Amino acid sequence: MAITLHERDLPEGLTFGAAVAVDSETLGLNPHRDRLCLVQLSAGDGNAHLVRVESDKSGMVHAPRLKSLMADPNVTKIFHFGRFDMAVISLRLGVMPAPIFCTKIASKLARTYTDRHGLKDLCRELIGVELSKEQQSSDWGASRLSPEQQSYAAADVLYLHRLRAVLVAMLEREHRADLARESFNYLPTRVRLDLAGWPDEDIFAH
Repeated sequence: MAITLHERDLPEGLTFGAAVAVDSETLGLNPHRDRLCLVQLSAGDGNAHLVRVESDKSGMVHAPRLKSLMADPNVTKIFHFGRFDMAVISLRLGVMPAPIFCTKIASKLARTYTDRHGLKDLCRELIGVELSKEQQSSDWGASRLSPEQQSYAAADVLYLHRLRAVLVAMLEREHRADLARESFNYLPTRVRLDLAGWPDEDIFAH
């Protein structure tokens, strides 16, 4: 496994194939308030690329190659709980990632025998990998990221391709693959509702 740290943007010429695993690290859980610090990417080849981004005074990030990847219609972006990461990327990079596969949504549709849908739970059960969450609460805006921080950040994307493969098989087995695809297609709209002020309200309720 190799972890490569990039400053401000992806290097020219780096590609990730037909699907890229994506995660982000911020200074908090409020997309409007908290700065985007890091975007993690993996092609599913056992290697991770970490992009440490910089924000201007308005909070916007100028990273044209990263932005282009997020908008590429020929590359599926694999998230775990994409609803949050997509909101941050949309707000700070100015582009809504698409097309999408979200392992958390897929898990909730396929693994109805449990209420444990965290990344750590999925990795343990579905692919036999134990994840450490020791660095989950960490200062991602620090001037230097520790080796422990980098390893933690990388782990959030290294296994998403494998999880997707297992979950796709489960969804097909349970005849819910179409429902999952429709949910992924709706996710950008759900994110826009979050950012527009409807994060907790079910607009379809009576």
